[in-house]
Amino acid sequence: MSTETVNIQFIGAEGDGVARTADGPVYVPFTLPGEDVAIARVKSESSVMSWGSTSPDRVAPRCRHFGTEGDGGACGGCSLQHWADLPYQDYKRNLVIDALKTRGIETDVAPLVTCSPGERRRVTMTARLTDKGILLGYMQAGSHHVVNVEECPIAHPAIVARLASVRRLASALGSGSEPFRITIQVTTSGLDLNFTDLKKPDAKKRQAAVDLCLKEKGIARISLASEILVEPMKPMVEFGGVQVVLPPGGFLQATVGAEDAMVEVISAHIGKAKRVADLFAGCGTFSLRLARKSSVHAVEFDAPALAALDHAARNSQGLKPVTIERRDLFRRPLQPLDLKYIDAVVFDPPRAGAEAQSLELANSRVGRIAAVSCNPVTLARDLGILIAGGYKLKSVTPIDQFLWSSHVEAVALLER
Repeated sequence: MSTETVNIQFIGAEGDGVARTADGPVYVPFTLPGEDVAIARVKSESSVMSWGSTSPDRVAPRCRHFGTEGDGGACGGCSLQHWADLPYQDYKRNLVIDALKTRGIETDVAPLVTCSPGERRRVTMTARLTDKGILLGYMQAGSHHVVNVEECPIAHPAIVARLASVRRLASALGSGSEPFRITIQVTTSGLDLNFTDLKKPDAKKRQAAVDLCLKEKGIARISLASEILVEPMKPMVEFGGVQVVLPPGGFLQATVGAEDAMVEVISAHIGKAKRVADLFAGCGTFSLRLARKSSVHAVEFDAPALAALDHAARNSQGLKPVTIERRDLFRRPLQPLDLKYIDAVVFDPPRAGAEAQSLELANSRVGRIAAVSCNPVTLARDLGILIAGGYKLKSVTPIDQFLWSSHVEAVALLER
């Protein structure tokens, strides 16, 4: 380990300050551009020992668990709470702009759609049993230490209000000293908890957790790696007025505001298209809204999600026809012939993007495409494929639903 003083030039793609040195870039968490800091360094990773100067854009963090110091260490849930709103928002927008420029793509990038504290309806926390009790929170940045949190300013109030209940349930189900994860999602029926990486609880522990859940208020369901343990109420979500039973381990967009913003941009672009294909459709985030005006073919590999979408569509009034297809779009993307009668396509893949599907779309005659992505790098790659295939990129809208992190969503609109 060495010590030195460096100047922070910019914030990198992972949210750390970056200093250029003779040995290459050095990444310094919790710093800002223009700051001079004394660091302890191991290769390209470092930690701050002291500040020589601080940025005028530095603000007091909203959470007592954030930063480099504090009881139990620094929470790794957020990386940019210390940055003022305007430069932080510019950074998020520029992540998208820079990814596009890397692929040689110049286009109109709209202002960032922002989010606020308390909007995250989906968080994943880590728990671990200790001799002193249960730890519940987020991993400390760069370590395997669980930072215990009593509140979380990014999380929806419904989650914060039930953290004590989640803690008790984690304590009842957990065993050993290995950490395990709990994905917590807000539904209209209560919290949906999905435990993963958990040592399989025995019958006694399972029953204890069931009994405890039935006593607690506001818990709709507990699942163990998507296997339902107890479900006092069906976890319900609403997509454009359509009620959907969220499958165990089912995916929701992190905030309602971001989801609504995506739908608004997509719907305006799709317009009066008669036939729409929704690829990587999940449990119907876009399909069920678009079906108000268009017939929709929803394609998804996850069977429970597809079943939830199908059930909701079949039991709702006022929708155009919705058909479903279970298909692995990474291995078996829709071919141009499959898309012959499709007027518009929406796709929202995981972080790996939709390279195989984009190659097929580039050879299709689909008139309009809306590409949604949580990864600007793979989005830029996919857009490059579509542009090379003759599509014109109309606009890109960056959307922040991961407050104070380096993650950003984007919706890109294309047409022939």
